Amino acid sequence: MSLQPFEITRGTSPVILAFPHTGTHVPEMMLQQLNANGRLLADTDWHVDRLYEGLLPGATSVRATFHRYVIDANRDPEGISLYPGQNTTGLVPLTDFDGMPIWDEPSIPDDVAIAQRLEQYHAPYHRALAAEIERVRKLHGIAVLYDCHSIRSGIPYLFSGKLPDFNIGTDTGRSCAPEFERSTAELTAAAAADGYTSIANGRFKGGWTTRHYGRPETGVHAIQMELAQSTYMVEEAPPFALDMPKARRLRVHLKAILERIEAVALDLKHSQGAAR
Repeated sequence: MSLQPFEITRGTSPVILAFPHTGTHVPEMMLQQLNANGRLLADTDWHVDRLYEGLLPGATSVRATFHRYVIDANRDPEGISLYPGQNTTGLVPLTDFDGMPIWDEPSIPDDVAIAQRLEQYHAPYHRALAAEIERVRKLHGIAVLYDCHSIRSGIPYLFSGKLPDFNIGTDTGRSCAPEFERSTAELTAAAAADGYTSIANGRFKGGWTTRHYGRPETGVHAIQMELAQSTYMVEEAPPFALDMPKARRLRVHLKAILERIEAVALDLKHSQGAAR
């Protein structure tokens, strides 16, 4: 590996931001094995780390630097599907979100290659993320993992119609205390006044990260936010450019969401302390 598989910014807030899909690094050997379609890296969560930058001072962030085509940091390491019976992409994707092949036929990753990528990329990222969650939980008695994502607003292979702008995932309420989902849903619903749409636990109910770490009974809560890329990009196609006026408008709402999540976490911390 020529690049550390993750970047960490440590803070003192109870909120941890995770960025599993903003990385664009593909080792040269793997890059040469991708076909022309794969080398577009079209399924990147473009600019999401920039969207959240500076919105919640004191928040910890953990970002994967490798691309999801190397190995998907938000998939079960055992390769178990997040959405059985529905089209999706796997631990090491063989197709893009449109169902089109991304690897040259002779270079499709085999079990040995997948095991190596688990060891070199997926596992180090999750060790780092787990360590930060535990550090924050020890600091506050509570930790909230906010998993940051985005996706094109229209992908017929994955879902019908147009995706809402804000997609909240809590594994249908299992990954966090209800206060977190409720407060986030209230703020995204309020954003309708500015023309945004939202849904909780719709097509995206939270990926492996949310489902794996969200254990409210242990003081660790997890919530995923999947943004439609139409809310902040010039267009959802190459060159995948950021639309700054759209981004500034969206950041107002994202800031409000993070601040509310932090406030809820601190309130729960105090109420739990008083109950002891």
